[in-house]
Formats: sequence, C-alpha cells, structure tokens
Amino acid sequence: MAAAGRDRDKNLMEERSMGRRSQRLFTAVAVLAMAAACGGTTPSSSGGGTQATVSLKIMVGGLNKQIYLPNMLAQQLGYFKAENLNVTLIDEGSGQASEEEVVAGNVDAGSGAYVHPMVLNTLGKKIETICQFGIAPGEAEVVDTSLTNISSVKDLGGKNLGVTDIGSGTHVLTQAILGTAGLDPTKSQYVAVGAGNTFIAAIQQHKIAAGMTTFPTISRLVNSGKGKILVSLLTPADTRAALGGDYPFIGVFAKNDWVNGNKDVAQRLVNAYVKTLKFIHSHTAAEIADKMPADYYAGDKASYVADLQSQLGIFGTDCKMPVGGPENVQKIQKQFVASYKGKSANLSETYTNEFADKAS
Repeated sequence: MAAAGRDRDKNLMEERSMGRRSQRLFTAVAVLAMAAACGGTTPSSSGGGTQATVSLKIMVGGLNKQIYLPNMLAQQLGYFKAENLNVTLIDEGSGQASEEEVVAGNVDAGSGAYVHPMVLNTLGKKIETICQFGIAPGEAEVVDTSLTNISSVKDLGGKNLGVTDIGSGTHVLTQAILGTAGLDPTKSQYVAVGAGNTFIAAIQQHKIAAGMTTFPTISRLVNSGKGKILVSLLTPADTRAALGGDYPFIGVFAKNDWVNGNKDVAQRLVNAYVKTLKFIHSHTAAEIADKMPADYYAGDKASYVADLQSQLGIFGTDCKMPVGGPENVQKIQKQFVASYKGKSANLSETYTNEFADKAS
C-alpha cells in the first residue's frame, strides 16, 4: 500500500511539473511572439562597415536571485547596449526551463546552471556555456526551524525537500549533499517549490522540511526566524568543503550551432558580461545594489546589500570555466544522480573559453 501511495505521489508530481512547464512554454512563446513584432532576433546590418545591431532574447532562471545578478546588472549598466546588443531578459523561475527554451529555439541564450549543458549533451542535445560567471552555487540548504529533529544532513534522509524544479540545478545539488553525507538520495522526496514567496510558503506550511535556495530567500527566512542554514554552498570555500571540489554553477549558454554561426555576436555578449564582472569586483555591494531595480530588495535594501556582500566571491572575474570544475560536476552527477548513472558527456562540447579569452 505504501509503495502504491508513493507511486501515485510520484505520478502526481510529474503531472504537475509537466503542467507547469507547458504553461511556462506557452507564456514564453506569447512573450516572444509579441517581441518578434518589434524586431526579432535576426542581426540587422547598419551598413557602411559599422557594427550590426542585434536583438537577443535571454531567458534567466530567476532575475531577482542574487546568483543571477550579472544579467540584470549588465543591462542596467548599459554594457549590452555598448556592444550594440538589444537584449531582452525574460524572467523564469528555474534554470531547467531556460535550457528547455534554448533547445527549442524560442530564445537565443539562457542563464542557468552548468549542469544543464552536461546533461543535455548525453542526450545528443548540444548547448554550451559561453560565460561561466558563477564559480560556486551561492545556494544553501535551509531547514524549517520548528523541526527540532534536524541538526545535520543525515537527518534529511527520507524527508520532503524543496527544489526550484525537478531536474533543476538545486535538485542536483540536494542529491549531491545527501550522497556526500552517505545517504541514498533516492530515499528522499523532492518537491518543486520555486523560490521567494512560494519557497517560504512551503516551509511555513510544512510541505517541506528543508530546501535548497538562494538569497534573498535565505535571508527572509533566517531574519524571520522561520529557517536556518543547514548546509552552505554560499562561497567557493564552503562548496569545496561540502562537495569535495569546485562546482561551477550559473552561467550563460546557447546552442553550439548558434554559437558557431554567430561568433561575433557571442563575443560581444561575453564582452558585456566580462565588463560586468569587473564592475562587481571593483565596487562595493552597496554601489552594486544601487544599480539594481528597487523591487529586487524585497522591501529591505540593507539585507539585500548584506547578502550580496557575503557572496561576492561566487562571481568569477573573467567568464572562464574554473579548471577542473566540469570534471567535478560530472563526477557528482555519476555518483549521486540516478538518472545520470552510466552516462558521460563530452565535456569539450559543454563549454568554451574561446570568447572569455578574447574578452580578457
């Protein structure tokens, strides 16, 4: 009976996930259709030897999440425009959906976890990261403080655990911290709860015992006393301690074919991100926050600045993939992610430093 119940729960979760993705796809396509009427994504030559102005659509797995900050910051600083790029940033709650839309050709590029190009490569779908700006996840496993029986990762075994979406980067990271602690990741139940208000509600309503999330969701839970950090992947040092090595996370990816056919545009895009990373590392958290939309502060700018200050180290300086990072991510996939067992990606097809080298 228990097994049948679990099967029903699993099927229901899969149906809900499919429904959410279908709705996201419909919304994204509608937005893109309206935007296409205003220019589309085809380069428009200005003639006379001057650089073409190009319209691009980039889907981001959570624009107001601080781990994705370089996307909106580049827009706010005018760095895309300086490269003659007319960039539309499309907000999406999960990097999982971003890579799906890139593969479908509905957007030119996506911003999400490096693990997505790796997993897709094993399926014969080739997208590659052209700028790796997140050299650590900037995530943490946050536990419901009302649960006094959870004091270590080992206590998470068999619990309902929140992730942004099934198959997302946070889903992989959750399985990784469980497996590293000696637990069987398949024994826990993973619940897609997004981030921000939906994640917080899942904690408050006790739908999940803990979950993998990022700032500003972390600080909202901790400051209210409703959550506490159980495992930190908020800095490169924390990540190495928890996962045994570097774990490159958020970057910008596009189809390999698109990159090869639009090298000039790809270069200009990476140029903008490299300028943004240099800005991050030459300004204070307060100065960076001043450039961001006010609604990103969630009503508490001081906390936003403090959170950002604590994790500036997750951002690289040059868009380059950390040496050994892809190998460590694949090792974790093979060890702890059941769906990846027996698979292996051609890592050279999942990222490139070609444009970062030239931008630097």
